[in-house]
Amino acid sequence: MQNAALDLTGNPSCFSHYGKQFQEKIFQGLLLDRVWAAQMHEVMRSNFFEVNYLQYLTRLYFKYYIQYKAFPTLQLLITIIKGDLSEGNDIILRDQIVEFLHRIKSNPHPGDIGYVKDKTLDFCKRQAFKDALHQAVELIQTEKFDSVISLMKEAVSVGMPHSIGHDFIEDIEARFVESHRLPCPTGLPRIDAPDILDGGLGRGEIGVVTANTGVGKSHYLVAMGANALRAGKNVLHYTFELSETAVGRRYDSNLTNIDVNELMSSKKEVLDFYDKNDMGRLIIKEYPTGSASIITIRNHIEKLSLKGFRPNLLVIDYADIMRSTKAYDSLRHELKLVYEELRNLAMEMNIPVWTASQANRDSANSDIVGLENMAEAYGKAMVSDVVISLSRKAQEKATGHGRLFVAKNRAGRDGILFPMMINTAQSRITLLDESELTLNEAVNQDAGAAKDLLRAKWNEVKKKLKDVDKDE
Repeated sequence: MQNAALDLTGNPSCFSHYGKQFQEKIFQGLLLDRVWAAQMHEVMRSNFFEVNYLQYLTRLYFKYYIQYKAFPTLQLLITIIKGDLSEGNDIILRDQIVEFLHRIKSNPHPGDIGYVKDKTLDFCKRQAFKDALHQAVELIQTEKFDSVISLMKEAVSVGMPHSIGHDFIEDIEARFVESHRLPCPTGLPRIDAPDILDGGLGRGEIGVVTANTGVGKSHYLVAMGANALRAGKNVLHYTFELSETAVGRRYDSNLTNIDVNELMSSKKEVLDFYDKNDMGRLIIKEYPTGSASIITIRNHIEKLSLKGFRPNLLVIDYADIMRSTKAYDSLRHELKLVYEELRNLAMEMNIPVWTASQANRDSANSDIVGLENMAEAYGKAMVSDVVISLSRKAQEKATGHGRLFVAKNRAGRDGILFPMMINTAQSRITLLDESELTLNEAVNQDAGAAKDLLRAKWNEVKKKLKDVDKDE
């Protein structure tokens, strides 16, 4: 037993595979994955790191999180460090931090971060035991045996959350702190209202528009992207069916109010519009149907970040025809995984995502498309934060009239219906009446309309029967 203790406390080779390089990757993982960093905040201590600059950075990183309930970006962290160390004399620490952060910038997304994250909890437990054994030696020498027991119990508890949870009475103030969703607006005032989306789709949230074939899912997604551009947001639009230029022309039409079939003869007007108006930046990327997975998307976003482009909104047209990272015999399970991976990406990168989902055949002649009409996988609705459905019957397509239904909404009210107009020539969605109907009101309205139609038909039949009797 004594030899084992000597190994743990005195032989650094026992921890060689958790050395400086591994510890640097841990901090890089904390920077890249803020969701994971929030989880590790419950477990990680800055003194687990064996080099001063990692202890300093981790302490600063978590201090910011405790104060603002969010993690700083790398650029903000650098600014804070410059201010903190500007008046100090610790030149060695400053130089070590600068050199380390430069290495992170040169390799922003290493492929071994996943492995490091998997092993970090084991690293924390080992470091806790290592520190506890060092302290235990001193306590045993002074015969403080009870303290040794407490010390080892604390080391064993590493990996368990420090917090017992939300104490309903003691933590009441936390429920009255305004949360900062920093939403991306849809551009539809009634949908962006406080009682529905409260400003739009929030960071880390996934919004889904579902409709039958040809109703206008892709036009809706372009409208979401265009409205984000007007708000000064950077938009990254993935298309798996249309070409990049075809999607670009739809954005041109929406932004300039020029019909898509008139763009070729209106090039000067389009160029003048962009010269006079400041907007966000748009990148459109095309992948063949069924070829792109969430890994494909992530790698492309990482390449764009190296070129200085960071999206504020991700538009994916559409998730149903993406490839999952794991093959299933059942399409239903595969689609659910795609949506789960997409949500994880939204949370990891802290950006909102709009995508589309195909509705089933039963919805083709429905006045309202509900969650039950999402094709193949009801699990898609479970993962989504917001589900908007569009419905247009065949006879309505010529006029552009239809219905927009808020089928699911974690941010506010749902189950409400709006009459709408889809201008496919400009990929524009307009709500015709700001006063909404509840689902029950819509059903009752449709039932009343059906009764009126049947009554009118019956009156026609009776009139014809009377005419027949007269002829006889």
